[in-house]
Amino acid sequence: MMKILHVSCSPRGNTSESYRLSRKIIKYLLEREPAAVVVDRVIGAGAIPHIDESYATALGGSRQSSAERFPEGAMARSDELIQELEHSDYVVIGTPMHNFTIPSALKAWVDHIVRVRRTFNATKEGYKGLLRNRPIYVAVSSGGRYSGGLARQPDFLTPYMRTVLGVIGFTDVTFFSAEGSSLGPEAVIEARAGADRALREHFSPSRARLRP
Repeated sequence: MMKILHVSCSPRGNTSESYRLSRKIIKYLLEREPAAVVVDRVIGAGAIPHIDESYATALGGSRQSSAERFPEGAMARSDELIQELEHSDYVVIGTPMHNFTIPSALKAWVDHIVRVRRTFNATKEGYKGLLRNRPIYVAVSSGGRYSGGLARQPDFLTPYMRTVLGVIGFTDVTFFSAEGSSLGPEAVIEARAGADRALREHFSPSRARLRP
């Protein structure tokens, strides 16, 4: 049975634009696989604490430590979050853009799942991801515009997420955005319409047949 992991990051919860957009992505996936199970992982508003001293000390060593073999605290939480990824067929991440990049809640999640000797190895040739590749969809909402001809702010979120997910083996990453939510009601309507068009195009039946 197909599993969809839904990671929602906004402190505004299900009233946020990123949550709205991520649920639309899930709706398209469920149209393909109606029996799929959706696993909701809410990480916004401090739902996941940052890593602790034991975790940081253990992963700073060159060999596996007892903290990794007998996990507690942040290490146990890391195992739980990584297992959710391993058991998923699709991952949908809904996140706002904070100060041109990812919010601290999403960074906390990243710090738990991007883990040496568990989800990647550091080799002489570079980082080698240890997780099976699968489609990752990232739904981004932003108060300003960061793409296209009307962009007025930088975007450090997209390249960071593409890079850090690639470290653990996820290279099939697709971004959808709802930009300009702080620019007034008309901008919100325009952003939602643009996101809807991008979703329809990406999940069109003709395109779906071409995907692996």
